[in-house]
Amino acid sequence: MGAWDLLLAGLVLLLGLYGVLLPGVPGSWLVWAGVLWWALKDPRPVAWWVCVGATVVLLLSQVVRWMLPPRRLRAAGDDARMLAYAGCGSFLGFVLLPVIGAVPGFLAGIYVFERLRLGRHGEAVAALRTALRSGGWSVLTELFTCQLITAAWLGAVLWG
Repeated sequence: MGAWDLLLAGLVLLLGLYGVLLPGVPGSWLVWAGVLWWALKDPRPVAWWVCVGATVVLLLSQVVRWMLPPRRLRAAGDDARMLAYAGCGSFLGFVLLPVIGAVPGFLAGIYVFERLRLGRHGEAVAALRTALRSGGWSVLTELFTCQLITAAWLGAVLWG
């Protein structure tokens, strides 16, 4: 696989990760499509194993998301800046404490946003709970899944 094809597949994965945080953008499917494109272009078996693993993890994540309450973040008054804080926190947590750090990072990102917005610890914690009840768990599930798939792809590209 050429360097340009690899770069474009990586950009599709990044667009998918960003798309998870944007309403109406099928972020998880973009991540999967980027992995599939890479697997079609790369003849090594590790590429197909990553693609099969990504498919299984993505389908499991969709089942989990369907089991969560179908509430929306917008209805609770949360905005795109809160999702940006949550996404940055999740990414930092994923990198600093590999894999499992994404969940506390996501929660910390929402907390920091709410603390800056509201100014008090108690109100920020209450707003964090409200955001999670109104659809935050669904966003976290999808984002965490996409981060796992992207990390597997990156590991296969660098060390496979």
